[in-house]
Amino acid sequence: MSRIKAAVIGSGNIGTDLMIKLLRVAEHVEIAVLVGIDPESDGLARARRLGVATVDSGVRGLIEHPLFDEIQIVFDSTSAKAHLANVEALRPYGKRIIDLTPAAVGPFVVPTVNLDEHIDAPIVNMVTCGGQATIPIVAAVAAVTEVHYAEIVASIASKSAGPGTRANIDEFTETTSEAIVKVGGAAHGKAIIVLNPAEPPLIMRDTVLTLVSDPDQEAIRESVRNTVAAVAKYVPGYRLKQEVQFTRLDDAEPVTTLTGGVDRGPGLWKVAVFLEVEGAAHYLPAYAGNLDIMTSAALQVAEQIADTLLSEAVR
Repeated sequence: MSRIKAAVIGSGNIGTDLMIKLLRVAEHVEIAVLVGIDPESDGLARARRLGVATVDSGVRGLIEHPLFDEIQIVFDSTSAKAHLANVEALRPYGKRIIDLTPAAVGPFVVPTVNLDEHIDAPIVNMVTCGGQATIPIVAAVAAVTEVHYAEIVASIASKSAGPGTRANIDEFTETTSEAIVKVGGAAHGKAIIVLNPAEPPLIMRDTVLTLVSDPDQEAIRESVRNTVAAVAKYVPGYRLKQEVQFTRLDDAEPVTTLTGGVDRGPGLWKVAVFLEVEGAAHYLPAYAGNLDIMTSAALQVAEQIADTLLSEAVR
């Protein structure tokens, strides 16, 4: 079966986990090159042991690599700042770029929500780990009723937050908050990330809170359950911790600071959804579900892009 060649830029935790997924579970995409800047990194060493071509001189080294012309998809798992330079370097070559940083250069994509409308985009952005985990739920509620406000709290094990994640905390909250509105469909949004230092490390937990008016509770529960099942197809460790909860707010309880100054009047409800994301442990521990959902979502995007490219080649 024909497969589309891909390169992964970034030999840290995310890039290495993505490489393992491409080797083990991908159907339409194969990894051709893993790119880093530290020749002694564990990721590059592991790639060499697995027979994957490596580059230790960054994106310029990738462009000069003999396999570069065959590569159609490039994953970037570096950092928001590095991604901007990588995009400029790759722009003349027409590669399809999947951005796993919070740089937000291309359109935000969450596979279960809006991949179809951006399948032909030259570059797509995977939002953040918190966004991949929670925006499908915001969209599930928004599919049933208007969401006046949505707030997500992503709690991840401190040990799963490497230097790249820590350096991009501000971008994480800004990018996720923006995507809650643009992709999730909420009128207003807010994102919070918590680095949990507990030992032993806890797996990723996510809380999604939305404000809605007079909700159809059973319709929302069904929409959320269906969405969780859809995400779990490519992230098997993605699950609800308990049933969706509904709380009617006191009519006198002020929410105008959350809804952009608009008084939504009586009948306002808080909808609470509690999630857990366990990693597949392909490269990283199972508690690093925050990294697993990013690489799994990026792979899902690549698989659908590759399927489209292969179908076009047949025609």
